[in-house]
Amino acid sequence: MLLWLADFLSQYFSFFNVFQYLTLRGILGVLTALTIAFVVGPVMIKKLSYHQIGQTIRDDGPQSHLSKAGTPTMGGALILVAIVVSTLLWADLSNRYVWVVMAVTIVFGAVGWVDDYRKVVQKNSRGLPAKWKYFWQSVAGLGAAIFLYMTAESPAETQLLVPFFKNVQIDLGWGYIIFVYFVIVGTSNAVNLTDGLDGLAIMPTVMVGGALGVFAYVLGNYQFAEYLHFPYLEGAGELIVICGAIVGSGLGFLWFNTYPAQVFMGDVGALSLGATLGVLAVITRQEIVLFIMGGVFVMETVSVILQVGSYKLTGRRIFRMAPIHHHFELKGWAEPKVIVRFWIITVILVLIGLATLKLR
Repeated sequence: MLLWLADFLSQYFSFFNVFQYLTLRGILGVLTALTIAFVVGPVMIKKLSYHQIGQTIRDDGPQSHLSKAGTPTMGGALILVAIVVSTLLWADLSNRYVWVVMAVTIVFGAVGWVDDYRKVVQKNSRGLPAKWKYFWQSVAGLGAAIFLYMTAESPAETQLLVPFFKNVQIDLGWGYIIFVYFVIVGTSNAVNLTDGLDGLAIMPTVMVGGALGVFAYVLGNYQFAEYLHFPYLEGAGELIVICGAIVGSGLGFLWFNTYPAQVFMGDVGALSLGATLGVLAVITRQEIVLFIMGGVFVMETVSVILQVGSYKLTGRRIFRMAPIHHHFELKGWAEPKVIVRFWIITVILVLIGLATLKLR
């Protein structure tokens, strides 16, 4: 929106040409989303507290969590507002990638909001029934996959890039749609499973989102893409604005969500952020790198799968409790220790992911 205004004003004042630079708009995206989170956050927390929109804590979980009962939740709506507003202000709204990412973010956020609303406001412990939750997630995931497949302008947009290899690009054909569906929906639920401790999910999301912004910038720049042996994807660089908004809104939310949390993200934030990371990785063709950088999300998801599978097959549990962050809590790790150590793991994994830019 402001890009159009700057483009118009540049006819009369050359200074406004500076807003054509993606790096500047990416930075402005960070700062705008961060400012929105800082300004809106306290007001939102007061409103949520006033209306008694508080978190319900499971009795069978770590006893240290019982004191968190009643903490305002659905705070992920703050993140969504910051991302959407910042993107609308600084992104090129004629870019198809921007709109497909925004659509996925909003739809998954809406699914999470309905689930949270039914649980917290209507006091329905089931929330949104699982079949309907996955149905709407599937609709959004498949919709995005089909749109990206049908609007692809080059073969590279639907090929699977294998990291650490220069010329390994696998043609997926129609399988691209199914693959994209699983990446988007899978990442959405993986982030949701990770969101169990104060700040545990949001900081890895910020780091992975920032790293995907680097990939978007490289693949959207012909010279950088050619130098680093990546396929050039016209328009992909514009996603750096959305990635910047994720970083800014995430850090702003962390200000209030850090231990001990003043507000929780809820499904409205976790489902939408996970889906956003998934579709960003799909567009930049970095699905495998997302699997590496989001290793904490993967670990949390696998722990749940193993726990459920083991219990159904043998009647025994592998972990004291799943997802795995609760296992470490029940072993005696303090909550901040679990959180920070998982952050450190993410830093390492993100650096490995970024190394694939050059190690090819």
